[in-house]
Amino acid sequence: MGTVTMAQALNTALRDALREDERVLVFGEDVGRLGGVFRITDGLTDTFGQQRCFDTPLAESGIVGHAVGLAMGGFRPVVEIQFDAFAFPAFEQITSHVAKMRNRTRGRVALPMVLRVPYGGGIGGVEHHSDSSEAYYAHTPGLKVVTPATVEDAYWLLRDAVRDPDPVVFLEPKKLYWSRADADPERRDAAEFGRAVVRRAGRDATLVAYGPSVPIALEAAAEAAREGLDLEVVDLRTLVPFDDETVTASVRRTGRCVVVQEAQGFAGVGAEIVARVQERCFHSLAAPVLRVAGFDIPYPPPKLEHAYLPGVDRVLDAVHRLQYSDEPDTRFLTRGAA
Repeated sequence: MGTVTMAQALNTALRDALREDERVLVFGEDVGRLGGVFRITDGLTDTFGQQRCFDTPLAESGIVGHAVGLAMGGFRPVVEIQFDAFAFPAFEQITSHVAKMRNRTRGRVALPMVLRVPYGGGIGGVEHHSDSSEAYYAHTPGLKVVTPATVEDAYWLLRDAVRDPDPVVFLEPKKLYWSRADADPERRDAAEFGRAVVRRAGRDATLVAYGPSVPIALEAAAEAAREGLDLEVVDLRTLVPFDDETVTASVRRTGRCVVVQEAQGFAGVGAEIVARVQERCFHSLAAPVLRVAGFDIPYPPPKLEHAYLPGVDRVLDAVHRLQYSDEPDTRFLTRGAA
């Protein structure tokens, strides 16, 4: 592919999947002639025909329900949801059927399908177009949840998702669609499915991030280096399955951890990560594990999203709180102490 955008890498991944396996079908609203809202499916109908890449009615519950039936019948459907919150009308299908079919049939019926969901903010979209809904899917047993942060991962993780025997919710960070990098579909340098990667090695603290928050974490690490702080950045890549091994190994090395997510903080994926790190790394921690997240409010109007989205300053503020957390806190001295 050479130097391509993330959108182009996803398009190539779908092309290669359709070419490799005749059971793969791509469908959703406006994915045919239009090529999707973000042009991820551009040209697929022209190449493979309307039997393989086709438009559907504007009815997400019907789209996902149709995919369930096709998957049960031996196909490998790849469904595009136009925007993150547009998936909510299909949520009953996802939680009641997509996630539970294998368990309900004691393993006799698998659902090898992919739900592609553009998610997150940063493009000036309004609510229902900028949600970060990963916690809903990660909390649902039976679903695998993936979110790439690099062009190479966008290609290889989508290829892995299409081949997977179980349903995969593939969350695509919208604001990274136009990021560019080299990618070679003939040579895989990306980590295997289900493994996190260390994007930047460091010794003073670990930043754990995923999807749209990874570039923010890397930018914060570069800024911190100018202050003499050496931060490690871990990109989760898949939220389910979760790679405890890579995350805990990093935190045990650095002794400090900040989790960065774009979604609102309360009951989010970041809270689960904090709990897992605390449980597994308690004796290695020099400070409490902190979170940097979106605020606990509905997604704001476009003019205010810059204030809502976690940025470099908020990440560095958390890192500085970690560095000084080992100073004694006199608020908790006993009454008789001097």
